Amino acid sequence: MSATRVLVLNSGSSSVKYQLLEMADGTRLAAGLAERIGERQSRLVHRPLASGGERRERVEQFADHGAALRAVAEELRADGLGLDSPRLAAIGHRVVHGGQSFTRPTLIDDAVLDEIERLVPLAPLHNPANLTGIRTAQDLNPHLPQVAVFDTTFHTTVPESAARYALEKTTADEYLIRRYGFHGTSHAYVSRRTAALLGKDPSQVNVIVLHLGNGASVSAVEGGRCVETSMGMTPLEGLVMGTRTGDLDPAVVLHLMRIGGMTVDEVDELLNKRSGLAGLCGDNDMREIRRRVEEGDENAQLAFDIYIHRLKKYVGAYFAVLGRLDAVAFTAGVGENSPAVRRAALAGLEGLGIRVDPALNEAEGAAAEGARLISPGEARVAVAVVPTDEELEIAQQTYALVSDGEPQQRGEPA
Repeated sequence: MSATRVLVLNSGSSSVKYQLLEMADGTRLAAGLAERIGERQSRLVHRPLASGGERRERVEQFADHGAALRAVAEELRADGLGLDSPRLAAIGHRVVHGGQSFTRPTLIDDAVLDEIERLVPLAPLHNPANLTGIRTAQDLNPHLPQVAVFDTTFHTTVPESAARYALEKTTADEYLIRRYGFHGTSHAYVSRRTAALLGKDPSQVNVIVLHLGNGASVSAVEGGRCVETSMGMTPLEGLVMGTRTGDLDPAVVLHLMRIGGMTVDEVDELLNKRSGLAGLCGDNDMREIRRRVEEGDENAQLAFDIYIHRLKKYVGAYFAVLGRLDAVAFTAGVGENSPAVRRAALAGLEGLGIRVDPALNEAEGAAAEGARLISPGEARVAVAVVPTDEELEIAQQTYALVSDGEPQQRGEPA
């Protein structure tokens, strides 16, 4: 019996998302979410997708990630999909930050764990949780291959001229300060899926990918390789987001500390959790913002306009970086579900060959499902809506590594 299944784990600070996929045909066998880990009342929602069974919910205390993952393993075992199954090829772990050390998916061993640990200062909220998930999964099945797939990997092809800040070089190198980029698995998946929509190989296509969720980022992908991305050393840089400022004059931080008397932690919270759309109008849900705009709310209108202005500016800039553009692709929660954002972000760019077909953009029901083009057939630049699938991307990268006969990649992070 061949091992053709991959379990994808995404361990957050207080949650674990998971999907089990059959790589022979891409079928999702099970999925779920354990949340509020470490709180008095945790919850696990498990969905047995392949069997058509009803979703199951457990409400109990998961003191730590170990308890949560053991509960996940029990639910999978109840469906005949246990972690000891000979059909399970590997576990693929989402790891947020790989720095410059990891330029591809990597089989996990002690050396890899040590390097992910060393990179914790670059992602203090994420890498520790990712490490906990990996170590717990190793405890549950020490013999099963574990693979780390990094959010930053897709952006390691960005040239030095775009990745380096104009900061004094010795200081930048000492403190690992450079552009790393995030949402890499989404950008990789969507750029390839967009090429497929156009009937071309990714190596033939230049695409701007707009990943618009509560966190938002944009990438310029040239022939399948990322050459520029909006998020930087951290996910704070770039587009206006749900609660993050995006681009900001760095002297604002100094001003807030010197004149406002704010501490480092207070500034951090302000920029990451109390700004963006929420800071501008009190809402970070684009659906609610659009409802308020339709009712004439001036604060909501200004927040929307600022959000759109930043999007349009990045599309124009990345068109210039690429020199030739074949497609613009929208993805993630806002990108996939907000015709108003798509329409406004590209309005006025007809001179660049970018046009949106109003009927296709506003389509509902079955016509608005799946990957699709929303530009007129004669448009010089295609506009696409591509639902992202980061779990499938992680599973594919994991399975390719463990099944391609290259065990020498174990422990070689770069």
